[in-house]
Amino acid sequence: MIAHVGDRIVLEAARLGEHRRVGLVTAVEREDGSPPYRVRWLDDGRITLIFPGPEALIAPSPAT
Repeated sequence: MIAHVGDRIVLEAARLGEHRRVGLVTAVEREDGSPPYRVRWLDDGRITLIFPGPEALIAPSPAT
């Protein structure tokens, strides 16, 4: 998985009762674009460091 600052990351619900989360990649920790990523979640504004799993997908920003 490769991401750039400005991309959106979508985490699909892994279990019943959970919901899909969408966030904005605000920082990429490695030069090659691989995880981990700093993400600002659109639902609550929190910023977290994540190592995305198989339930994640990257939606490139319109500028890339």
